[in-house]
Amino acid sequence: MAQSKIKIVTKKVVKKMDKKTVTAKSAKPVIVAKKTTAPASKTKVVEEEIMLQPPRGMRDLLPGDQPYWNQLRRILSKISLEYGFQRIDTPALEYSNLFIRSIGKGTDIVDKEIYAFTTKGGDKVALRPELTAGLGRAYIQHGMTVLSKPVKLFSTGPVYRYDRPQEGRYREHFQANFDAFGEQDPILDAQLIQLAHRVVTLVGIKNIQFQVNSIGCPKCRKEYQNLLVAYFESKKQKLCLNCKKRLETNPLRILDCKEDKCIQVSALAPQSIDHLCMECRVHFKSLLEYLDELDLPYVINPRLVRGLSYYTKTVFEIWSGDEEGKKHSLGGGGRYDNLIGELGGEQTPAIGFGLGMDRLVQEMKRVHAKMYIEPKPRVFLAQLGDLAKKKSLNVFAELQKNGILTAESFGRGSLKSQLRVADRLGVEITLIIGQKEALDETVIVKDMVSGTQETVNHERLIIAVRKILKNNVVVSHSEE
Repeated sequence: MAQSKIKIVTKKVVKKMDKKTVTAKSAKPVIVAKKTTAPASKTKVVEEEIMLQPPRGMRDLLPGDQPYWNQLRRILSKISLEYGFQRIDTPALEYSNLFIRSIGKGTDIVDKEIYAFTTKGGDKVALRPELTAGLGRAYIQHGMTVLSKPVKLFSTGPVYRYDRPQEGRYREHFQANFDAFGEQDPILDAQLIQLAHRVVTLVGIKNIQFQVNSIGCPKCRKEYQNLLVAYFESKKQKLCLNCKKRLETNPLRILDCKEDKCIQVSALAPQSIDHLCMECRVHFKSLLEYLDELDLPYVINPRLVRGLSYYTKTVFEIWSGDEEGKKHSLGGGGRYDNLIGELGGEQTPAIGFGLGMDRLVQEMKRVHAKMYIEPKPRVFLAQLGDLAKKKSLNVFAELQKNGILTAESFGRGSLKSQLRVADRLGVEITLIIGQKEALDETVIVKDMVSGTQETVNHERLIIAVRKILKNNVVVSHSEE
């Protein structure tokens, strides 16, 4: 049976087609099947252009940026181990109702920014807009409730939000999360803020400040929210269009609006910390005492509420400042003591925070923070001739197996061109395998520092190379 190829026929040539296929007035491209064995069509077929760029708001992380990303990844991994967090990775795609239930309707993420769609099988799924909901789902599914508390989990990965791309914000961006389940003591809140401070300062960002607040628990927040609605109703004509809608769905989010007129109205709004129940008041007071003991830079921000509905009690953000006085949010988090219960698990107190890795890298560049310097090869392997190429593959593998980082230029026929590469890399040793060496099972070992060279057999190669490297002075780079 002849195979069919799908082609897109543009509007310009529609009139030439049979009326049974499409009318001349049709304005949409029509997909038709064309058999490969059929005679050439008289219609003009236009191939769809390949866009040589990613979708808007997404981008490549190029090799030139990787030293910053590698430095950040190394520090995150190091700190997670120091504070007892275990690595977990969850899917980038989850059932969409997980995010709708946990993040909440009336939030910008669910109402405007979530990438939700239906699969061919009819499943309603979404690209994750944040990591915490997936971690909560995994905590319940895998029975982590039986583990000793607190259960500390660390995760990194891409998240997706259909947000307006701007400086430091992307529709696909990367996040690092630290979450602890099963402990309600405020000392854990303080420890996670301390952890966030340590990560940010270790990557080289020094001018930072923590914004902290308490939005209470569902018991005391209900009364506060009624006061807030009454206040904003009296100022409704001064609110932006979005905040007028939030007044009906999520009034707390009005406090976080960035519109100037909403900021002015919110300045005189009732503050959550003045309406906390005794339990929440004691919790927040203890947290502030811990932060004072740690001497961490923080201020109480009564307008800080965060953008997700699952938060309770403590909320915080990490801000950095530049020479012009601009503030940039590097991440944030807080308590979500009811999330696990709302997802169907046992009632479990929890706290966590996320760091925007893209924003951190941007800040690292701005303050000229130290990048991770990849180890450079100290040995170069050159070969000449077909037999030498075959032998050099095993030699190369043997060197790497013994922890000797080696560069090569396989495929370059000229020995002269290979040696130019070795010179450009600044290696300390050049190994040369020619036709004679390939037959004799030997290698020429040239010390590029002293200029001496010797021929050794394969059995003595590793010993000879290590001896030269040990005698040479090497400048090492610290990790921090």
